[in-house]
Amino acid sequence: MNITLLQTNLYWQDPVANRAMLEERIFNLPEPTDLIVLPEMFTTGFTMDARAVAEPMNLTTFRWMKQMAAQTGAVVTGSYVVKENGRFFNRLVWMQPDGQFDTYDKRHLFRMAGEEGVYTAGTRRIVKEWKGWRICPLICYDLRFPVWSRNIPPPVPTGFNPSTDFDYDLLLYVANWPAARRNPWNTLLQARAIENLSYVIGVNRVGQDGNGHPYSGDSAVIDFKGEPLFRETDTETVHQQTLSLDELRAFRAKFPANLDADTFTLLP
Repeated sequence: MNITLLQTNLYWQDPVANRAMLEERIFNLPEPTDLIVLPEMFTTGFTMDARAVAEPMNLTTFRWMKQMAAQTGAVVTGSYVVKENGRFFNRLVWMQPDGQFDTYDKRHLFRMAGEEGVYTAGTRRIVKEWKGWRICPLICYDLRFPVWSRNIPPPVPTGFNPSTDFDYDLLLYVANWPAARRNPWNTLLQARAIENLSYVIGVNRVGQDGNGHPYSGDSAVIDFKGEPLFRETDTETVHQQTLSLDELRAFRAKFPANLDADTFTLLP
């Protein structure tokens, strides 16, 4: 699978400018891709002024994502601010080229910025199948919580099949993660890959937001052994990376640490 990471600066609370900027980068991709990953709140930056920027579902940004997916033949995913039934959500949209879509609402809201007082937390995790891969998209602060991110396999009645006996093959984080906490970002991306026997991708922004917080990017592709295949700091970049499902399955078969994992039940 070929995956495209868009690490960019973002125009503060300006959806029109951000969509135009991202559209230009998408149309200038050097080669075809299967999955295009945008940062968290890619239309606005990480804002608590939800009332000023929120959109209903099926309006401008949703339709823009649908258009980008159809024109590129790739899944387009990232989060933006959505208003639904009088509540606000930091919502990731997973948009396929055929117009089918799913959504994930950020589960862990960043209380140090007051996010939990503005947005409603999500209650379900999604795993999407695409081009033979199972992909779990999460958002920023979710990275700090290994239980929510855990690669929980389905019950295995007999034996172990590395092709099927995992919840996902790729764990994906879209983020607005400030430069002041870049060390936890880099460390936890590798930890999530190691403990879950999975590829992990983190897509972060660069530049400075409207609150004066700088972002260092550090968007990365981590393999299933915790080895960085790509990391870019401070610079706007469009990076394309090809991942191997065969290599992942071979490693899982050789090193099935998941068979010794603790079982647990996640309560509401």
